[in-house]
Amino acid sequence: MSVAALHKKEMAPKEYKSDVSVVWCPGCGHHGILNAILRAVSELGVDPTNMVSVSGIGCSSRTPYFMQSYKMHTLHGRAGAVASGVQLARPDQMVVVTGGDGDGFAIGGGHMPHMARRNINMTYILFDNGIYGLTKGQYSPTSRRELKAYTTPYGGPDDPMNPLLYMLTYGATYVAQAFAGKPKVCADLIKGALEHKGFSYVNIYSQCVTYNNIDTIQYYRDLMREIPADHDTTDLGKAMDLARGDGEGHRPMGLLYQVQQETMDERLASIVKLVGGSKDYDQNKIINQFRP
Repeated sequence: MSVAALHKKEMAPKEYKSDVSVVWCPGCGHHGILNAILRAVSELGVDPTNMVSVSGIGCSSRTPYFMQSYKMHTLHGRAGAVASGVQLARPDQMVVVTGGDGDGFAIGGGHMPHMARRNINMTYILFDNGIYGLTKGQYSPTSRRELKAYTTPYGGPDDPMNPLLYMLTYGATYVAQAFAGKPKVCADLIKGALEHKGFSYVNIYSQCVTYNNIDTIQYYRDLMREIPADHDTTDLGKAMDLARGDGEGHRPMGLLYQVQQETMDERLASIVKLVGGSKDYDQNKIINQFRP
């Protein structure tokens, strides 16, 4: 749902916070991301009754509990699938998914390409801490090989995936990246994602102070490089070049890609109007025309 079409409500960021106590570890980057989300919805004037917050399983998937909104805490890896159903059933609502790198790209990895290619009108905010935090420190799809985790005490056997390239390849129409130590940058990118009509993906690096001792906040500060102001965000090739990094191990921070395309709910509405809006609508007749 376009933010412009929603009912507006003036609320301070802290008013979007629920009465549920935040239980993340002190120093966890997720605190910064939560604050960025609250700031973004406040600046947009989002009415909490017009927002549905969906999550799967993991530390980051607790986020809906801490926000004023409708909320759905679903199965591991299935947040995107459930959120897709919510958006198609209620296109008048703003749908936001919050999840982690394991939830989104391991067990939930099969859903990500289809949300992107279908251009589901919703926002997916991924808290990327390179580890499974809630289940006590297992290696994740974005873990670096040198990370000695619970399941990989001698380091990992495979290279980490690149979420930005993944989402750009499959057709996400808004792709951005930041890290939790830059809450204003996070808030601005999340705000842009919520305003975008289509599938928006925001990857946010978030330090895990308990189970990941190599991806520290200082590591992320040194890792990130701001995207040049003259970057053409409509150029997919240039966005992919940025996503690959600068050859010196740095990662881009900012908006990589944004284009406007027809959304899934708009496509479905067109089909319904085409075949179901007619008084002489006959389902069997429609099916028969496609038979050999």
